[in-house]
Amino acid sequence: MSGIRPERVATQLIDILSELIRKELRDPRIGFVTLTGATVSHDLRHAKVFVSVMGDDEARKQTLRALNGAVGAMRGEVTRQARLRIAPEIVFAYDDGIERGQRIFALLNDIEEDRKLNPILPDEETPEEA
Repeated sequence: MSGIRPERVATQLIDILSELIRKELRDPRIGFVTLTGATVSHDLRHAKVFVSVMGDDEARKQTLRALNGAVGAMRGEVTRQARLRIAPEIVFAYDDGIERGQRIFALLNDIEEDRKLNPILPDEETPEEA
C-alpha cells in the first residue's frame, strides 16, 4: 500500500481536529495548542497527533491529559468528516521540536556573541610557509 493515503488522512486529521479543539472542546485544562503534525498507520487504524503547547511543563501535561481524554468524543466526528470506514485510535503527543529549535537557535546566538567578543585570529605564518 502506498503512503499517499495515510499522509492525506494525516493532513485531514490535523485540519479536523484543529477545528474541533478550537470550536467544540471547552475544557479549561486545554491551553493554547497548535497541532504540528500527525502520523497515520498504513491501515488507517492508528494516528498519533503531535501538539505544541504554550506554557510550563504542568500546563503541557494538563493539556495532553485533556486532549487524550476527549479523543472518544472526537473520533466519531473525525471519522465522519474524513469519510473513513473505521475510526482511528488517536493519541496526542507533545512535539518538542519547536522547543529544541529555540534551544539550538540560542546556542548558535551564544556562539556568535562569543566569536564577536573573542575573535579567532589567523595563525601566524610558520617559517616553512614563508
